Amino acid sequence: MSSHVITPGPYRATKLWNEVTRLFRAGMPLKKHRQNFRHHSSCFTANAAVDWLHQLLRNNSNFGPDVTRQQTVQLLKKFLKNHVIEDVKGRWGTEEFEDNNGLYRFPSTSPLKPIPCPSQVPGSIPGSVKKKHSFRDKDGFFKFRTIRKQEKDAQTQENVDPALYTDEEGAEHTSQRRELTVEDEHTIWKDITLTHLQRILGVASLGEVLDYHFVNPQNIIHNMTKVNKHGVVTLDDKTNDLPHWVLSAMKSLANWPKYDSAQPSYPGFERDVFKTVSDYFYSLPQPLLTYELYELFINVLGLLQPQCERMAIEALQLCTLLLPPTSRRKLQLLMRMMSRISQNVDMPRLHPAIGTRTLMVHTFSGCVLGSAEECDLDELLATRLVSFFMDHQQSILSVPEYLLTAIGDHIRYLRTVQVPIGPVGDVGGEEEVSVPLPIYAFCRQISGAEFEQQKIESLQQAMEELLETLLTDQNMSEKDRRKKLKQFQKQYPDIYSRRVPATDQKNKPKIKPPLLSIKKTKVFSIRN
Repeated sequence: MSSHVITPGPYRATKLWNEVTRLFRAGMPLKKHRQNFRHHSSCFTANAAVDWLHQLLRNNSNFGPDVTRQQTVQLLKKFLKNHVIEDVKGRWGTEEFEDNNGLYRFPSTSPLKPIPCPSQVPGSIPGSVKKKHSFRDKDGFFKFRTIRKQEKDAQTQENVDPALYTDEEGAEHTSQRRELTVEDEHTIWKDITLTHLQRILGVASLGEVLDYHFVNPQNIIHNMTKVNKHGVVTLDDKTNDLPHWVLSAMKSLANWPKYDSAQPSYPGFERDVFKTVSDYFYSLPQPLLTYELYELFINVLGLLQPQCERMAIEALQLCTLLLPPTSRRKLQLLMRMMSRISQNVDMPRLHPAIGTRTLMVHTFSGCVLGSAEECDLDELLATRLVSFFMDHQQSILSVPEYLLTAIGDHIRYLRTVQVPIGPVGDVGGEEEVSVPLPIYAFCRQISGAEFEQQKIESLQQAMEELLETLLTDQNMSEKDRRKKLKQFQKQYPDIYSRRVPATDQKNKPKIKPPLLSIKKTKVFSIRN
């Protein structure tokens, strides 16, 4: 039985559902059981199914070890509802699955969900491809929709200053130029951010996992430029901020037991405060990561592998910049509180049977990630994402300085050269003009094994250069040369033997043999 990571792409949640269904049907042991004086073949008990599926989900890289037994029971309830399983009497849909000795079996029909085709998506037109302007254009990094050139026969090339051009008669003309508008700058912020996110996810187009209409460049600008000294977003309109009583409760839990002495203190007080905070976040109209960005965050889950940890952090860093500032601020404060509580050894147990970290993840996962329509794996996927968020919240929710620098440099560059525009006149045959700009190349992410291999190769190359210097340096005395070569040969014998073979070791230092040990003569005493 083999499993694989579901890579980023459209309908990832449906693909994950089909993957779990396939593994469960292929691997769940089937036996012969007796119930009510009747024998049933090729079936399984409910608690055996919970045991097996729970172990499968914990060991599956798409979900991780934070999956609880109760979540596994909830998934099996959805399996029964969607006819992935049925009881031995053939009933499904309206029956209730419980963790007991009830008998269930697999139906003969296929339980896999169909993957929608582009033509099946509401609002799509068969045979048409929706193209987004000014994003990842083949011939240039950006193109402004408002910039036109009235040249029918000439073609503007990328990174070529179009200030001067020659018409058919060879006369030189100077094109008009204008300054960047606010709309142009917003387009730059949006396009550079989405371009880098697309490269990290490795998808052909972000349109597969993101609706561009929900990307507001003003949110990106606000989240990157209006932050306090701790990196938390500040709001212009305080009416959308967390209520004072919620902030006070979160600070009390985050700094426990150092809280305001004016607050009441009684056994179980911290549990009441924790419930107050959780009730507030579940009362919000939608999850903090918003319904519109649900599919995008679901696809980032494909990067939550040990070898892709840095890439996943960078992808989530960019995805959270797309959030409304109010949602990003609440997410930052919530994650900071959850991280501090889970690491606080002085915090009393907030639940009699569940550990503090597990309680944090499972309590707030539903108010962080969720879909507008009911999704069968919402709870499991949210748990996986929130667990990773909590472990890396400081890196994920910080402002990426490299991106801020790249955007600032590009805007300053365009302000210096300004933007060429054509004369207002004939509308026919106008073409978009590529804006000249320096291209930013981003480093390719490598695995830990590749990093270690490159480090070894770099060290070996440095040692070879050092040996070459010892052999050819004319300013070094022969005595010092022999001494250093001797030390080098002891520490790096393989590198030395490759450079100075045994047949030609003219400069090989002569290692003196050890001194002869003089055997001490036995002294005979009078007693002997």
